[in-house]
Amino acid sequence: MLKTFITSFKLKNTYRVNSIIYSLKSLPLINKILPNSLYKNKFLKIFGNIISILFEIIGTFLWKGLYVWLALGSMTFAYKTNQVDTFLHLFVFSTLIGGILNTYLLNPTKDKYYAIVLMNMDANTYAITNYFYSILKLIIGLMPFTIIFGLKLNVPLLICISMPLFVPMIKIIVIGIFSIPDFKKKRVVKNENLPTKKVWILLASLLMLGFGLPYLNIVINQIIYIVMFLISVIFGIVALREIISFKEYKKIYKVLLTNENVYAVQNANSTKIIKENIAKKIEYNGDITSNKTGFAYFHELFVKRHSQILTKAIKKQTIIIIGVFLMLFMIIIVNPNLKQILNNLPLVYLPYFVFVMYTLNRGTTITQAMFMNCDHSMLTYRIYRTPNVILGLFKERLKTLILLNLIPALAIAIGFIILLYLTGGTNNYLNYLIIFISIIAMSIFFSIHYLVMYYLLQPYNINTEIKNSTYTVVQALTYFVAYYLIGEKIPTLYFGILMSAFCIIYSLISLFIAYKYAPKTFKIRQ
Repeated sequence: MLKTFITSFKLKNTYRVNSIIYSLKSLPLINKILPNSLYKNKFLKIFGNIISILFEIIGTFLWKGLYVWLALGSMTFAYKTNQVDTFLHLFVFSTLIGGILNTYLLNPTKDKYYAIVLMNMDANTYAITNYFYSILKLIIGLMPFTIIFGLKLNVPLLICISMPLFVPMIKIIVIGIFSIPDFKKKRVVKNENLPTKKVWILLASLLMLGFGLPYLNIVINQIIYIVMFLISVIFGIVALREIISFKEYKKIYKVLLTNENVYAVQNANSTKIIKENIAKKIEYNGDITSNKTGFAYFHELFVKRHSQILTKAIKKQTIIIIGVFLMLFMIIIVNPNLKQILNNLPLVYLPYFVFVMYTLNRGTTITQAMFMNCDHSMLTYRIYRTPNVILGLFKERLKTLILLNLIPALAIAIGFIILLYLTGGTNNYLNYLIIFISIIAMSIFFSIHYLVMYYLLQPYNINTEIKNSTYTVVQALTYFVAYYLIGEKIPTLYFGILMSAFCIIYSLISLFIAYKYAPKTFKIRQ
């Protein structure tokens, strides 16, 4: 077992080192300095190994620390309930969601594909050894943060120590009690990276219970948590025996690690599946036409034929947003005592909605559709790469992207203004205007941001794989900034003015850069 684990670890490390070198080659300016023979350089490989080991160590602690601090710690102070109970409540429901979304054992990854499919390593030994390693990293990574942050909140030390053990127990239960027995009975393996509708409904329910119940002063207390932990240990031990004794991991991974799984095999065949799914939603009606001319004509035909892809999710978002606000309005009528709490939502928690607008924005999906069904083919023609064509289409696409994303943004902005009015209003009527303008500004900002990123860092290659590390880094930074603002409580007037000003300045600068450099950068990656 140890030999198998060491071999698999070396394999994963080699892949990671090569990925680091490839990422360095993808960075602007640096790619011109570094030669193509980079992968043979011993010094750089040693450097890559050091970076890889640092990533392994940092990855063990960093994400767990951010999770405890941002996802749990910052949200604990957002409620008026007992802080210890609120912390435990958020932790339990987040753990349940995480246990369903990522079990580690059945998460199809590249290192599993390389080890089991390409190198034909023993699947059972590989699965068990790497699973225990992942569980051990999880416990070690979480332990210091649950203790440090828990003690600051006056959570008993024994409970702080039990929390990192509760997380893997839930993951083990999901695998040993549900997934493996389900495979034995139905011979069906479900890719956890592609959850079914039932799973999404379950996750949404847990999310609402986890972050919604504290607003109603309902939280899991210490006694309930201890009972849940003891139950998880009992069922976890039973599930662990099932995991260790199971001998058909080869069959499971044979189903999981196929070409249709884009997380395990990012090649032409995997993206072919995506293209086929998108193609089903394209309208091929020959009667579709446009009265416009030039770039506007070309773009309008694209929008009309891809209207289902471009608008379906946005319509759903808008309906859900309207439904949420209608529910809040009904709550106010039924329970007027909640007016003060809900009144603080638009007046204090506006920074939270940077992340909401980030989540709702369809920039990534729409630009991917643009590449797969238009630019992927058209960029092979020289005339399509001329400045006039690139900038002309950029302008038309920007208008469309902004208008599409404004639909749910308007629903939120108007809903907030009505909510503020119904819950008692505000002494400063300027708040109404600031709320509306700032939410609209956020929506426009993300629309411009994603399209400018697409044109300046065009990340896709001929097989529609993302091959630009800079694009990935910018995406990650965007996410972290938006997520960080969840924990901030800033008066609406100040935050709204600052955010609106930032969005306007950023948009103007990024549009200027896009117009100047997009004709040089908008091309298919190698």
